[in-house]
Amino acid sequence: MKKYLERIVKLCFIMLFTLPIVAKAQTEQDGLMMGEKRLCIAGTYAYNSWENYWEGEFKRNNANIGVLSTRTAALMLNYGLRKNLNIMATLPYMSTVASQGTLSGLKGFQDVSFFVKWRPVKKQFGKQFLSLFAVAGYSTPSNNYNVDFMPMTIGMGSRVLNGRLTADYKFNKIFATISAGYMHRGNVSIDRSAYYTDHQINSSSVRMPDAGSFQFRTGYRNTRGFAEVFVDNMTTFGGFDIRKNDMPFISNRMNSSKIGLEGKYYLKSLPSLGFHANVWNTIAGRNVGQAAGFLTGIDYILDFPFKNSKK
Repeated sequence: MKKYLERIVKLCFIMLFTLPIVAKAQTEQDGLMMGEKRLCIAGTYAYNSWENYWEGEFKRNNANIGVLSTRTAALMLNYGLRKNLNIMATLPYMSTVASQGTLSGLKGFQDVSFFVKWRPVKKQFGKQFLSLFAVAGYSTPSNNYNVDFMPMTIGMGSRVLNGRLTADYKFNKIFATISAGYMHRGNVSIDRSAYYTDHQINSSSVRMPDAGSFQFRTGYRNTRGFAEVFVDNMTTFGGFDIRKNDMPFISNRMNSSKIGLEGKYYLKSLPSLGFHANVWNTIAGRNVGQAAGFLTGIDYILDFPFKNSKK
């Protein structure tokens, strides 16, 4: 796995400095917009795994699990209602596998997510560009999957309201993007009448802590793609640490910091077809696995030209 990740990192560095790369298909976190009346259909495959994890702030491994691997295939749609207003939807299918022990992995569709992305400000100063974005989102479980089986579960099972603010600065073809978001999580029900966090709770309802995220991206962007490095941090506001030698629980405090490389490239001969890849590694955490992973994807952009009919 280590040698495989090293090869991916080398490949991403080659992309970063040699491809004439950029951006047409966007996410809720970046500083890009889909053009008006254009639909991007994207499919991705992602893999991550970890052997060591943080039990609170103590880093350890667990021979009962070995290496825990997660595979995710996702379908994503992004439509430009206007040049400064996009709507997005995502539905992932996930599976988890442990290399050792008796715990069986789970698989199935996870949470369906919807986002509205608005760009109220876009200013140009010579070769400099500044854009500001606001994003609102909502996600909900697509089915009644088991949430009380950490770390094998495929999701938290919580309904989540998302809010995000993003600032994007570009000089010539070099850019920097700063993004900060807040996630308000709804309560989750489990199939038992009592559970223990840092005290006994006689209920099947679990109060989920809210969380915040911060992301910084910088790199090269032109009309055919982009290449970038990024730093990603997630902080949980509340929750509790995993108890010594105990299984994790869905309302644990889960903090993580990641670094990674990402690139996207649209074909010169077929500009509507794009390819996407990233690789990342967790450098710090609390009650999470020290995961490393990669993503590959392909997307296609359809135009829906609007023509005024004459009466």
